[in-house]
This record gives sequence, C-alpha cells and structure tokens, in this order.
Amino acid sequence: MSGFEMAGDSFRLGYRFQRHWDVSMASAFFCGELGAGLFVVAMFYEFIPGLILGLLVTGIGKSLFHLTHMGVPGRSWRAILRPDRSWVSRGLMAIVVFCGAGTLHTVDLMMGRVLPYGVGLAVIAALAALVVMLYQGFAMADSPAIALWNASIMPFAGLIYGLTSGLVLSLALQSSWMTPEAMLNLKNLALIAVGGVGLMLLSIVHTAYFISPGSRLSAELLTRTRYAAWFYSVTVGIGIVLPISILWLGSSTLPIFVIAACGVLAGFYSFRVLVFKAGVYEPILPLRVS
Repeated sequence: MSGFEMAGDSFRLGYRFQRHWDVSMASAFFCGELGAGLFVVAMFYEFIPGLILGLLVTGIGKSLFHLTHMGVPGRSWRAILRPDRSWVSRGLMAIVVFCGAGTLHTVDLMMGRVLPYGVGLAVIAALAALVVMLYQGFAMADSPAIALWNASIMPFAGLIYGLTSGLVLSLALQSSWMTPEAMLNLKNLALIAVGGVGLMLLSIVHTAYFISPGSRLSAELLTRTRYAAWFYSVTVGIGIVLPISILWLGSSTLPIFVIAACGVLAGFYSFRVLVFKAGVYEPILPLRVS
C-alpha cells in the first residue's frame, strides 16, 4: 500500500477501515439478493421449489443475519419507520411485501391459480424482489465517506449477482425436469449472466481507481495487496472462470450444473465480504499522496 497511510484506531490522519458492516451483514446481503434472484427466475419457469427456497432464503436467512448484527434486536422493527430518508427502511418494506405477495403467489400456483388477482400478486412480488436486490446497493452508494461504495454501479451489482445466482441455481435444481430445449436456453442465459458478472466486477475496480485516493486504496486492497489472493482465486477464479469454463466446455449434466452453481455462489459471497472489508474512510483532511 505504498503511498497510503492507514491510521487504524489512532488519532493520526489517514485512511481507516470501516468495521461497522462485517461478515454477518455481508451474509444478510447475500441471502437477500440470492433469495430474491432465485424467486424471480423460478417465477418465470413456474418452479415451485425454487419459489419456496427463494422466500425462505430471503425471509429467514437474511432476517437472521441482520438480527445477529444488531445490538438491540428487539428494536429492529423501528428501521421501517423512515422510508422518506433511509434505503434500509425502504428495503425492509420491500422484504415484507416480497414475503407476503410471494407467499400468496406460491400458494396460488400450488392450488392451480384459484386466488383472485393472482396476476397482480405475481407482479407485486416480482417488483418487490427487484427492490430487495437493488436497495442494499443504494444504501451502500449513499455513503460518501466510503468512496468504493459511493459508485453508481454498486446497486446493480446486487441485481446482477442475484439474478445470475438464481439462474445457475435453477439450472442445478430443475434441469432434470426440463425439456432439452428449455435446459439449453437456461444454460445459455446462465453463461451470459456470469459473463455480465465479470464485466460488472471490472467496472467496479476500474471506477474505483479514478473516484478518489480512498477508492483507489480500496481497489489496490482488492487487486494488489491484502485481499488480492481471495479476490482473484475465489471471486474471479471460482466465481467466474470456473462456471464459464465448465458450462461452455462441459456436458449438460447435473454434476456440471451443481459445480457451476456452487462456484457462482462462492464468488458472490466472497464479493460481498471483500467489498465490506476493502471499504475505507477517506481522511478528514487531504493527505499528500506520493
């Protein structure tokens, strides 16, 4: 990290790591975007196990990790009271709507579409799922003190990763019941989506190098120094290169789809953790950078 001074917990001027959002928060983000993405893809294919799993991952998994992060879990409901000024509040409202409308839509599908306004329920659930995948990135981008997060691409990172995870997970879960043509179409969509994840990561790192010295330090932490080994091996290698290689070159069999899904999910989770760990606060006063 030549040219940058980390102040740590001292009173010296310098860059400081953010430590307010840690692994538990990254796990909550991961569960929220994964569950919502899987639900949207399963809704398109009317795959009921995927709908149920998506609701459980978001409704239970995300909520549990959020509660472990809070100092006073009993007051967590108050987060919903500030939709006019907080993305967290808007996101919590979206999760409630997503779980409610998503559950009713799933029950309606299981019972053979007997509920009135079934199409409306599906539309509401899908829109709420999109908000769940987007709002966490908007909450991060709304943090000007951490320049790596304060980028316009950040909300779309959750959307792209969520939908890509939904595609590869659907491929692994339901390929046995699909026609060869439908399976091939889903496989091609998954390949394109994983490629989109690679372009998104390239955009985040490239943008970070030019926003400010703090974001440049974060980019160097990810690509050259402290977290480079994890970033290249897990986020890029296992999360992008491996799935693209085996989906492109391997046979269309269940083990191949399971390996691709595990790779994308591992890369997605490592991205969420590393983006939190590489976030640094800019110094209060400007520093001279050599």
